[in-house]
Amino acid sequence: MNEQIYISKFVTDEYLFMLKEIIDKFYLDREKDKEQRHFYVTDAGKCPRAVFFKFKNAPRKEIEAKILRLFDHGDYIHKLIMKSLLGSRGIHVVASEINIPPQEIISGRADAIISDGQGLYVLDIKSINSMGFKYLAEPKKENINQIQLYLYYFKIPKGILLYVNKDTQELKEFVVDYSSLLSKSLLRGLDSVKTNIEKDIVPSRIPSYPSDWQCRYCPFRQICVIAESSETKWEELKTKIKAEN
Repeated sequence: MNEQIYISKFVTDEYLFMLKEIIDKFYLDREKDKEQRHFYVTDAGKCPRAVFFKFKNAPRKEIEAKILRLFDHGDYIHKLIMKSLLGSRGIHVVASEINIPPQEIISGRADAIISDGQGLYVLDIKSINSMGFKYLAEPKKENINQIQLYLYYFKIPKGILLYVNKDTQELKEFVVDYSSLLSKSLLRGLDSVKTNIEKDIVPSRIPSYPSDWQCRYCPFRQICVIAESSETKWEELKTKIKAEN
């Protein structure tokens, strides 16, 4: 009897290992198929050099499959939140998963536009781990940048950033007022990167390199070191990367 149980457990472990490989491969292959052809709202205010490298499909550190699965888990949390809002009488969901109006430079999709009966709000839902949630006293700068562009394109004066603790499902919300100054600054920044992309000029490093949080998690850290701090020609950098490899 003990021998049968042992064999059954062994086979189960081996089978699960095969499934892990298949699932990991699905996520990694899906990520490889992505080719960026326009800016996303999430690029607003980000490191111009990193955005440039994404467009040029530069060599990068591969994202782990488990991280990609977490992105999908975040989408699932969004759907749970939207389900509760759609079933509530206290708020009216005017539209959900709504794309910003078509235009040349940027693409994005807001989670929802909602109404409390007195005004409209753009809703952006963010999932966050327990540690980040615990010390979240104000909305993150990168999230403010994103919602500012939604407010700009939808011509709505207020937005709500709703943070969900993905470990405990606790909620925190922040109302964000539209800032014409900030939104237009973000758009000028993207327009500047667009020029770099078209001219094949790698942007210079951000002033806060290497202590900036973007640098710590950047998949392009290795080639950023090779490129050094100033602007450089993309073709020349590619030659240096090949030599390093």
